[in-house]
Amino acid sequence: MSNTADLSLLQPVLDEYAGVKGSLITILQSAQEIYGYLPQEVIYHVAEATGSSPAHVLGVATFYTQFRFKPVGKYLILLCKGTACHVNGSDMIAKTIYETLGITDGETTEDGLFSLTFVACLGCCSLSPVMLINDDTYGSLTPEKVKSIISEIQAKEAAV
Repeated sequence: MSNTADLSLLQPVLDEYAGVKGSLITILQSAQEIYGYLPQEVIYHVAEATGSSPAHVLGVATFYTQFRFKPVGKYLILLCKGTACHVNGSDMIAKTIYETLGITDGETTEDGLFSLTFVACLGCCSLSPVMLINDDTYGSLTPEKVKSIISEIQAKEAAV
């Protein structure tokens, strides 16, 4: 196991929740905020700090879809695949993202800029089909609108 994550970044969280029963999910959420995902060494570190087995910590983390185990792109696209979005064309939106970026569910572009994750529901049914990119919601999507959104982000990144 290679130590690539700076585990000291997590220490304030571990200190805050030391001995607090039922805090594992909160600790894992904080760890993911710090590292962007849950590296293996973080799972082991959390297990040791909480007196849990690594298998227990991993079991909790894999139970919830919010947790990621590999790095994601700078722009995380969450594409809703719920009933309303499905009926209103989310498959067409997924195809457009694939054609534009060359990625599908669970993949990241080679440049590390975009990751795509299909989700069961974003709770924005009236905006279907809908996607969330980081903290920005985009609704009433069409293939043209998706291409435009992605192009704008790529242009912004190219200008940096």
